[in-house]
Amino acid sequence: MVKHTIEISAEPAHLAVRLDQLLIRRPGEDPREPAASIPCEDIGLVIVDHPCTSYSHAALAKLVECGAAVLICGRDHLPSGLLLPISEHSELVWRMDEQISASRPLRKRLWQQIVIAKIRAQAANLAADSVEQRKLLTLAAEVRSGDPTNVEAQAARIYWSAWLGPDTPFRRDPDGDGINALLNYGYAIVRAAVARALVAAGLQPALGIHHSNRANPFCLADDLMEPLRPLVDSKVRELVSWGLKQVDARTKPTLLRLLAETVRCGQSTGPLMVALHRMAASLANCYAGHSRELTIPVALEPPKW
Repeated sequence: MVKHTIEISAEPAHLAVRLDQLLIRRPGEDPREPAASIPCEDIGLVIVDHPCTSYSHAALAKLVECGAAVLICGRDHLPSGLLLPISEHSELVWRMDEQISASRPLRKRLWQQIVIAKIRAQAANLAADSVEQRKLLTLAAEVRSGDPTNVEAQAARIYWSAWLGPDTPFRRDPDGDGINALLNYGYAIVRAAVARALVAAGLQPALGIHHSNRANPFCLADDLMEPLRPLVDSKVRELVSWGLKQVDARTKPTLLRLLAETVRCGQSTGPLMVALHRMAASLANCYAGHSRELTIPVALEPPKW
């Protein structure tokens, strides 16, 4: 089942819970009147982007108990905090031990697969049979275990220079506004969904494959979302083609719907949010020694130019 994503941004609301239903009540509503509601078990992600939103403790507790993630946005409208459930996976301790015990060669092979998938997805985002696309496909074939020559960075330079087309120069700046902020918002949504899938699989998001930062509790989520970034890039480019270049009420719903987009994951197709759970499960199998290959979601169709 595809879980719902709820965004609160246009106006403030109070979140409460009753009979396992999340109640969303607007200011000034008569408390005797029925509030908008949705079963907590049907919610995958709640994004709060209005500073006057309030919550009951019971609402937050029930959301995480039902496996939902709660993403809090700051004054810049970009996600600044994430509340995740504590996994009740039956093999949680074993899986954490397998993560910690993962050999360096295994982690390097997994990172190689991630980088190859990312570069191929970037190539699919570029004009068919263009010089830049051919260069990226050539680079993807050159990625070695652990990517010691940082082919990922080489590919990124080519990709971003051609991403919006030869006549539209673009510089990727994680701290930038406008189009860069749109990319950041989309990445944050996917990152939260990846972290949620990892927790559900009994994996610890802080224990990364390649990313390693003592101040980052989501290193593993950052690893797994690398090949998913081009999915966001494609959606942002579509918004830009419509003349929409800011994070606002017009662009956010489009990026939120990305989690419901149909993707291919292994031999199956389905919503991205469901595919993320398959990817997390495949990683757990790699850690356990049952598989050597990650199952990574890819776009079902080439992006439109």
